[in-house]
Amino acid sequence: MELRQLEYFVMVAEEQNFTRAAERVHISQSGVSAQIRQLERELGAELFDRSTRAATLTVAGKAALEHARAALAAAGAVSQAVGEVTDLIRGRLTIGMVIGCTVTPLFDALAAFHRAHPGVEISLLEDNSDRLVEAVRAGALDLALIGTATATPDGLDALTIISERLVAAVPAGHPLTRKRRVNLRDVGAYPLVCMPPGTGLRTVFDQACAAQSMQPVIALQASAADAIADLATRGLAVAILSDSMAARHRDRLTAITIDDVPTPALLALVWRSTRSPMMRELLVHSRQAFAKTDPGKKQLR
Repeated sequence: MELRQLEYFVMVAEEQNFTRAAERVHISQSGVSAQIRQLERELGAELFDRSTRAATLTVAGKAALEHARAALAAAGAVSQAVGEVTDLIRGRLTIGMVIGCTVTPLFDALAAFHRAHPGVEISLLEDNSDRLVEAVRAGALDLALIGTATATPDGLDALTIISERLVAAVPAGHPLTRKRRVNLRDVGAYPLVCMPPGTGLRTVFDQACAAQSMQPVIALQASAADAIADLATRGLAVAILSDSMAARHRDRLTAITIDDVPTPALLALVWRSTRSPMMRELLVHSRQAFAKTDPGKKQLR
């Protein structure tokens, strides 16, 4: 039994797909399949049910998964322990970032960390915020930048980067521009363009609507704030954005705070553990990078 086989096993279990797991470890799908078949022969049991499109864990696979993760963590700890006494951190960090993110301080933090610790391999992937949180909880990601409605998601540590109110953004001449104040029902009288479910901003908006038993028409959805603004500018729908998102488009959109949505949308870094020297160092660089940045240049997701 090799650590490489355990790594591939964990990857397939997390992805529920051999092809996606192979992409994560940068080898062919057949290579991953062969290694897992060899592992199954050594263990004397099938780890995955291959009768459907998804590679789901068998009873034996479920029993093996946490032990495989523990073995990989223990192996990583050996390298980290040696690295600490030799003043060299090595290993791999997998970072998550919400789709459509333009928050450059995260990239600055990764670059500074890489310069300080070139022996650490950094992987970066995009997904929606809900899935990123679950990946951090499961140990598939070390740290993620998410949009959220909750300051600290259950079971995780968090560093809030931005806290902003929601606004309705409309072009010149729209009826809402004649109002000094707007509420959800004012906004809900029009078709809306908003971020998709699973994003922090959308969660805040949906929760506020549910609290008032409202079901507004989300006519259009887009993951990028610029796309939402472009659609609103063309009069297709009222945009639901955060303060900083709308501020970038003040030359063509008027942003009006939605009075009865007091809960802010948050941008946060989330992680599960700082026992790793790599994670502690990355958080130091992250705090420094975000502390130096003008909040007006950051965008929520």
